[in-house]
Amino acid sequence: MNIYSIIILLYFLLVMLISLITKNIASKSSADYLVAGRNLGTFVCAVVVAAEWLGGMSTIGISEKAFKTMTLQPILYNFATSTGMVIIGFTVAYHYRTKNVHTVSEMLKSIFGEEISTISAFAFLIAYIILSYIQLQTCASIIAPILKINWTLSVLISAAIITFYTYIGGMYALTITGIIHLIAMYLGLGIALIIGLIKVGGFSNLQSHLVNLGAPFNLYNPFSGNFSAGFSLLLGGILGGMAGQASIQPIFSAKDPLTAKKAAILSAFIVSPFGIMTGLLGLIARTGIFFDPSTIKANEALGTLLSTSSFINPFFGGLALAGVIAAILSTVGPINFAVVTIATKDLYQNLSKKHKDDKKILKTAKNLVILINVITIPLAILLRNAILDTAYISYAIRGIGAIVILFALYLKGFITKTGVKLSFIGGIIVIFLCLLGKQMKWFNIDKTYGAIISTLIFIVIGYIWDKFLIKSER
Repeated sequence: MNIYSIIILLYFLLVMLISLITKNIASKSSADYLVAGRNLGTFVCAVVVAAEWLGGMSTIGISEKAFKTMTLQPILYNFATSTGMVIIGFTVAYHYRTKNVHTVSEMLKSIFGEEISTISAFAFLIAYIILSYIQLQTCASIIAPILKINWTLSVLISAAIITFYTYIGGMYALTITGIIHLIAMYLGLGIALIIGLIKVGGFSNLQSHLVNLGAPFNLYNPFSGNFSAGFSLLLGGILGGMAGQASIQPIFSAKDPLTAKKAAILSAFIVSPFGIMTGLLGLIARTGIFFDPSTIKANEALGTLLSTSSFINPFFGGLALAGVIAAILSTVGPINFAVVTIATKDLYQNLSKKHKDDKKILKTAKNLVILINVITIPLAILLRNAILDTAYISYAIRGIGAIVILFALYLKGFITKTGVKLSFIGGIIVIFLCLLGKQMKWFNIDKTYGAIISTLIFIVIGYIWDKFLIKSER
């Protein structure tokens, strides 16, 4: 067994040990399991929010896209999510925590009623199942080359670890491990980046190498490639965060509304710099100085670079890989848990006409942890597409929710139940039409733009329908 495997396995054991320690606390009630008893302080809450964002997309996704485009365009993902969290802090965070809700759909229920809550819950469930299997893929893409195992087995091992620590410890486990993950990812990847920049001769030499390979001269400018694609990353990330169950769930767990607000803003300053590190490592991998880029898939670039002894000493490489694993686990746990929370609170408890006692809800939540992983495993094995691009399907769906929430809180007179229904149902149809149109080469409209524009149109149609057409019939 090589040193990379030993370090990563030790890290996995640490995560599982923490889950066992938090088991008794998390099993007291569904509130303890789902929202950590609503006791998180500002710093801890901010760290958990940030840890959720700094996952597979901020590591494998950004390095993959930087490797492909030979630009720093993908760092717009982190800038977008940071901007989104600042906006959340100054807008919806206080309202979310004041309402004492568990999910975004519960928030919508308090404004529009049960039917809207159910429709939105199904939409968010689709969004997070997509995101869940993508995060599982990012974990497997690191484990497979290190342990020298095939893709299917690496997915199964990843799923088993993720299921274990989420099932046992709930939100408490995700909170404590989130802090440890954050330290590991910044320390490990920070060391790797410093070593990488020294070995390639600094930023100017890195730029020269890539320009010779066909990269744009201003490759460090995030908009140096396709401006429209870059702006889509920015816009999708901002809106996707505002209705993101996984990133907002720690805010629901804050001890009071003011803490929720401050934690959301603070998290932005933790999230923003991280994508720059992984983006630059993706560019360093693309130079071909340390290995032949044509021999690997783009999503394997970061893992291959960090396990190449000519680039980095195996011990420090192992630490960096543990940092990548930490980043992935810090996100995939909350994302799977977001699916569980939506399914438990918005569908199981909401749709059931009979009263469910707390022990029954807690048991259902734990069973759903297993079920969600059973669903995502075959998706992760079979659907191996571009990570960051596929993830933005989820962000487009959540962008619909963000627009609806903002209208509901600040422009309620201009949004109606019909408008909300049309936005979620019609918006999702438009997103998949955009994907189909691009695939079949009928037209090329970005899914994020399609979601935003169609949502605004559906809100207007719903307003006209409810305020004028229905009213005139009466």
